[in-house]
Amino acid sequence: MIYLDNSATTKPYKEVLDTFVTVSEKYFANPSSLHSKGGEAEKLLGQARKSIAQLLEVAPTEVVFTSGGTEGNNIAIKGIAFQHQNRGKHLITSSVEHASSHESFQYLESQGFEVTYLPVNHDGLISLEDLERSIRPDTILVSLLHVNNETGTIQPIQEIGKVLKEHPKIFFHVDNVQGVGKVDLPLKEWGIDLCTISAHKIHGLKGNGILFVKNGVSISSLFTGGEQELKKRAGTENVAGIVAMAKALRLILQEMKEKKENLSEIKQFILEELRTIDGIDINTSVEYSAPHIINFSVKGIKPEVLIHSLDKRDVYVSTRSACSSKQGGASRILLEMGLGENRASTAIRLSTSYGNTLKEAELSLKILKEELINIKKVMR
Repeated sequence: MIYLDNSATTKPYKEVLDTFVTVSEKYFANPSSLHSKGGEAEKLLGQARKSIAQLLEVAPTEVVFTSGGTEGNNIAIKGIAFQHQNRGKHLITSSVEHASSHESFQYLESQGFEVTYLPVNHDGLISLEDLERSIRPDTILVSLLHVNNETGTIQPIQEIGKVLKEHPKIFFHVDNVQGVGKVDLPLKEWGIDLCTISAHKIHGLKGNGILFVKNGVSISSLFTGGEQELKKRAGTENVAGIVAMAKALRLILQEMKEKKENLSEIKQFILEELRTIDGIDINTSVEYSAPHIINFSVKGIKPEVLIHSLDKRDVYVSTRSACSSKQGGASRILLEMGLGENRASTAIRLSTSYGNTLKEAELSLKILKEELINIKKVMR
């Protein structure tokens, strides 16, 4: 099996699975319970929070546990909007956000908020000038992806943070679900107030996530019914999943230090091979993208046909965000980049992890070329 759909989800580390099983068996009590077993679970939860805070170089009181990226984005965006709407109802985002953010902003528009959707260029990048021109006295939030989930484009978060330092009343939220463990993002140095992370994108388990909320930033809670998670997210914590997530974060950050060049080497090889194939357009920016995501279009071939052909030969890729892949039609992201209907409706995404090898990349490209020939024969 050659698994190249790591932006949809990653295979959990064995150590993560072992940790989850151990904690589930030994520390199954509710961490809010007053008895000793509850106290043991609460202590373990606190240790995981402290460990994650150290890895992210933030304070433990700034770590809020969620069910994943979608919830984290919803809490951050809606939480800021509703909490601070008396000061202003203008929000800024980009036209190429993940669906969980994009649809949150659409919902807020229905609630009387005004949203500016910054356009992007052919590389998928926003313009800092556009951002500065969009800022108004009633702007309360700027929310942007760090690494685009379809194309891998890296937004200039550091520069955006510098712009927003001139506007200290505007909150800055970054969706870093695709960037963690692949691209550096110093939260404090770059002026970020809120940041979303998902466990299953870093070889943790589905159903766990982190929302960094800078100390002093107040948000309206979307969930009520308990005082868990610093009163920001009610509900019994998934202690086993959270402890496993702490381990996953530590392991992937270690791999990032040791193997990041391997990812870049694999990406470079794949790009070079794709350029030799007739009828393929590469949609991922070479200069401004993360080392693990490659997006390309195949002229005249439906992506689902190619995906199923590769699937039969144990090569697994995707079309776009897993949240949107079953919708069909053209990619909203590629359309916003100005790449046209044809490229946007025939796009394929390859996404690697530190577990992939150059040998796998070589074999997968060989299979891809063979399957393209077979498909074209059938189409004649």
